[in-house]
Amino acid sequence: MNEVSANNFGPLVAYLVPGATVLLGLRPFSPLLQSWFAATAADAPTIGGFLYLTITSVAVGMIVNAIRWSVVDTLHAWTGLPLPTLDFSRLGENVSAYQLLIQIHYHHFQFHANMLVATAIAYVAYRAHTGIHGTFGWLDIGIVLLEGVFYVTSRDTLAKYFKRTHQLLQPRGIAE
Repeated sequence: MNEVSANNFGPLVAYLVPGATVLLGLRPFSPLLQSWFAATAADAPTIGGFLYLTITSVAVGMIVNAIRWSVVDTLHAWTGLPLPTLDFSRLGENVSAYQLLIQIHYHHFQFHANMLVATAIAYVAYRAHTGIHGTFGWLDIGIVLLEGVFYVTSRDTLAKYFKRTHQLLQPRGIAE
């Protein structure tokens, strides 16, 4: 991947950033992750470490995405946001518009919903490292608020994606 473009930006943020978030949360438990995330010049990661971190972040991001699919998507469906009925025989004439909807809505949904899952995992790891019975403070309140923002934003972007893909690919015979 030589450059970031519209074709790879969505998957990059949908998987790489959530995956790195989980790895950052797990960092205190792994000397290897600590070396990959080193912050000082003396401990700076090697090019190999950077590559391993990037590849591992994408792989963990794909795992986060699978968890998102099974938990968050199900939660959205149970709370009134079901998958719309689509007629993919209409895709041929609308493929560019469909790709645009994926770029402007679905990739954003993936990012926000994946970050909802990744932040929860990283927070549980943080609490496991610092002690579950420790004091709760501003960081904990911030995490709860951030999780709320990720949930609401994921729901909003998924609703827009569902609505607009249904408008584009609704089965014939349904009033347009």
